Amino acid sequence: MRSIAVLELEKNVRKHAIAAMNAEKRGDYDIAIYNLKKAVEYLESIIRNYHDHPLLGYYIKMLKNYQAKIKQLESKMLPANGGSPDEEYRVEIRGEKSPGDAPPEFVLKEKPNITFDDIAGLEEAKEAIKEAIIYPIRRPDLFPLGWPRGILLYGPPGTGKTMLGAAVANEVDGEFLYVSAANIMSKWLGEGEKNVKRLFDYARKRAEEGVPVIIFIDEIDDLLGVHSSEVGGEVRVRNQFLKEMDGLQDKGKNLHVYVIGATNKPWKLDEPFIRRFQKRIYVPLPDVKARRKLLEMLTSKIKLAPDVDLDKLARMLEGYNGSDIKDIVFDAYMRTVKEYFRNGATGEGPRPVSMRDFIEVIRRRKPSVDAENLRKLEEWRKKFNAV
Repeated sequence: MRSIAVLELEKNVRKHAIAAMNAEKRGDYDIAIYNLKKAVEYLESIIRNYHDHPLLGYYIKMLKNYQAKIKQLESKMLPANGGSPDEEYRVEIRGEKSPGDAPPEFVLKEKPNITFDDIAGLEEAKEAIKEAIIYPIRRPDLFPLGWPRGILLYGPPGTGKTMLGAAVANEVDGEFLYVSAANIMSKWLGEGEKNVKRLFDYARKRAEEGVPVIIFIDEIDDLLGVHSSEVGGEVRVRNQFLKEMDGLQDKGKNLHVYVIGATNKPWKLDEPFIRRFQKRIYVPLPDVKARRKLLEMLTSKIKLAPDVDLDKLARMLEGYNGSDIKDIVFDAYMRTVKEYFRNGATGEGPRPVSMRDFIEVIRRRKPSVDAENLRKLEEWRKKFNAV
C-alpha cells in the first residue's frame, strides 16, 4: 500500500510532468526542462526514501524517461546541422519496429512479490477476483459462457487496489503490467492511441504463448474519464482502448488477458467504459478485523512493549486507510528511534514501542480520506456495483 507521503510525491511528479508537456507544446523548452527537473527531484525522493516500495521499478523507469527527455529538450535548444529548434521531435519507443516482442517502455513489467495473504481484509474483493480471473485460468472448460476480462477496483485511496492487482498475477503465475494514464498519454512516449495498441499487442502475444497477463491501469479515470476540456488525442485514446477491450471479448480466442482498472473517483468514468468492466468491485476502508490484522503484520518487524493492545488500537483507527495505519506504525516506531539517538545511541537499540507512542501519533495524525469522497463512493456503489 502506498503511503500518504508517496502519494503526495507522486502528485507533485504529475503536476510538473503536465506543466512540462504544456510548456513543450508552446515551445518553451527552458520551462519544460525546469519542470522535468522538478519531477525528477520528487522521483528521486521516492526512490531514496521508499526503497522497499512494491512499485520501485516503475518509479525508476519513469525517472530514466524524464532524464532522457531533459537531454533531448536540451539538445533541441541547440539545433545541429541547420535544424530548427521548433522542429517536431518524438522519442522512439523500444520495440516499435517489432510490435509485441517486448512491452513498451512506459510499462512496468516487474511483478511485485505480493500474494493475497499479504493483504489484510478485503475478503469480498479477493473472492470476486478469484471468480473472475483465477478460476477461469485454472479451469477454462468450466466457463463455456466466457468470463469477465475487465475488472474495476474503486474505493478510497490507500486501501490496497494496486496490491490486489499484483497479487492476482502471483496467484496465477502470470505477467503483471503496471501502467499509469499519465504515461500512456505522455507526448514524449509517443502518441497515446499507439501506446494503447502496443500495450494490448504485447499482452495478446504473451497470452498466446500461454502466459496469463494482468494489465493494471492506475488512476484509470484520468484515461477513460469525461473531462470538461480535452483534445482530440484523448478522444482517440479512449476509442482505441474501447476497441481493444471489445477485442478481448472475442469468444473465438479465449485469451487470458485481463484489464484491472483502479480509481478513487469512479464517477468520472465515461459510461461506455463502465459497461466494459463487467466486475466493479468496491475496495473499502479496512474494518476493525482488517485493521487488527494489518497492525499485527506491520508490528511483527518491531519490538512492542507489553502494554500495547492491538485490539484497542484497531478500534481507535476507525476511518483510517491502510496507508494511514502503516504511517502511524512507522511514526510510533520513529519516536523510539529519535529518543535512542537523543540519549547518545548507547545500548542495544531503541526501546520497545509503547501504547503511549501509538496514542500520541494517533492524536496528531488524522485520517486522510475525505468524508465527502466517501459519500460519493457509496452513492456510486449503489448505482454501479457489480461483484
